[in-house]
Amino acid sequence: MAHVPEQLSGVSELMDLLHIDLETEDKPGREDALYSRNVQRKQRHWERQVAAKKSKRKEEKQRRKLSRRQESGKDLSSPQVTKRVLKAITKERLAEAQSTGLRLCVDLSMTDSMSDKEISRLAGQLRRLYGSNRKAARPFHLLLTDLRRDSRVYRECIRMNDGFLNYMMDITEESCLDLFPAEALVYLSPDAEEVLETVDADKVYVLGGLVDESIQKKLSFSRARELSVHMARLPIDEHMVKKNNAKNFHSKILAVNQVFDILVTFCDTGSWTEALQTWFPQGKGYVVTTDDSTSLPATQTLD
Repeated sequence: MAHVPEQLSGVSELMDLLHIDLETEDKPGREDALYSRNVQRKQRHWERQVAAKKSKRKEEKQRRKLSRRQESGKDLSSPQVTKRVLKAITKERLAEAQSTGLRLCVDLSMTDSMSDKEISRLAGQLRRLYGSNRKAARPFHLLLTDLRRDSRVYRECIRMNDGFLNYMMDITEESCLDLFPAEALVYLSPDAEEVLETVDADKVYVLGGLVDESIQKKLSFSRARELSVHMARLPIDEHMVKKNNAKNFHSKILAVNQVFDILVTFCDTGSWTEALQTWFPQGKGYVVTTDDSTSLPATQTLD
């Protein structure tokens, strides 16, 4: 082993002592800095928690206030209402409807006979139907029945409708007859003889998932007979009359979302006249009954 000169050895020992002293002096400073950063981090975390709780309490207060306003029939459109609060209220109402709301099925068992264009139109109608239910003061419990996952309409609904699989409605491959007793079902068809006079909470209403061209073939009527369930039609003849128009066109065939809008408005107002006045398309050639001499009885057929 090489001999280290005594003078160099002393210098080395001195440097070691200085290094130890420096470490001893620096250590408390680093600990203080770490401690300070931890305190600041915890402080920021605590402040975020306090702010979040305050925001949640504010939103909950807004939600309760809006719920009271909605129950009293007041308008919810206020610039002070946040989108998050409205979304929370909507979700709450839809969840409640799935337990206690009026029940309505859209029967999608007849879509195999429809063209691709009709399938796309139907997917759009289902989106509008769901949108109307979201806005309703008293939403329905909606069910899409006979909706197979390998069907064209299922794929089209996913393609056209953002968040379709998250819609707050029941989507099932079972039929309405699998889910409910036959005596509870009321199939709505424009070709039914009996008129729908009221909406009963003990009944389950069924709409044929078809577009206008298909409905004219009486497919919904045939489907209801196949299921051996009760049928009814909207009271169009009882509350509306034909209106003369340039095209001499008159039709009582409605899209599924239009029928649904009429049902929702009737349930809110108790008035078929108001519901039909609001939602029956003017282009169909009918108007709510008046003494206007240019109107014709709804049951009269024009050649």
